[in-house]
Amino acid sequence: MAFTTLVDVRTAAGLLGRADVAFVDCRFQLHEPGWGLAAYRSSHIPGAAYADLDRDLSGTKTGENGRHPLPDPDALRGTLGRLGIAGGMQVIVYDQDSSMYASRLWWLLRWMGHRDVAVLDGGFAAWGAAQGPTRSGEETIVMRAFVGAPDHTMVASLAEVTALVTGQAGAGPGSVRLVDARAPERFRGDVEPLDKAAGHIPGALNHFFKDNLDEAGRFRPADALHARFATRLGTTPPDRVIAYCGSGVTACHNLLALEHAGLPGGRLYPGSWSEWASQPQPPIATGD
Repeated sequence: MAFTTLVDVRTAAGLLGRADVAFVDCRFQLHEPGWGLAAYRSSHIPGAAYADLDRDLSGTKTGENGRHPLPDPDALRGTLGRLGIAGGMQVIVYDQDSSMYASRLWWLLRWMGHRDVAVLDGGFAAWGAAQGPTRSGEETIVMRAFVGAPDHTMVASLAEVTALVTGQAGAGPGSVRLVDARAPERFRGDVEPLDKAAGHIPGALNHFFKDNLDEAGRFRPADALHARFATRLGTTPPDRVIAYCGSGVTACHNLLALEHAGLPGGRLYPGSWSEWASQPQPPIATGD
């Protein structure tokens, strides 16, 4: 048993109660941070732990490093152990529906060297629609010793992105391509509800993370995702993709979709637009 991208509700339900499987609930709302924990306490998949985006899946903010910087690796090891995760375990993560928050924990676990992690396709909404069992209240989670170290090759820094934008990183066939996961109106700079400036990083292309989903909120089939990314990326190989979004969360959704489509190797710019827009006089592009 090893699920490394997505798992469907029926398969996940068959893994309930196994000592070598950890479920983690990642439900969250940016504009109401306490909603996710309240929703978890009201109803969750039996045995699931709860991980909060701000408290558990992000690090300390400085005002210039983005809204959801990466956690300190030592702190993250402690968090993952508290969530009941250790080496050799299958982890299944979920959120309310679109997987935008669950994909962040999916990426963090892979960053820390744990590859057997999959997102529940369709999230808690799909679980409920299938009449999967639920429990309320808090779970007693067995704490474990998580051992892992960050893979720095999976990350692109502000300095690297700056060099790319200013032309210091080279260009031509096979060059790095920035892919922005935000909604098209934010990419264009028509609106900006969260960050200090509107627009996008110059040279980036837009692939809205919700385009990875079908009308039912499930991920599109792997071949359909492959075709969509091939159209967007052109000649850019997947391992030359740097994914970003507003704060390094929904960019992980695009990286998950790429992996599921058989296009692995993309990297995350964790600070994303919220870090970029906080720098002194950052280069900014608007429009399509």
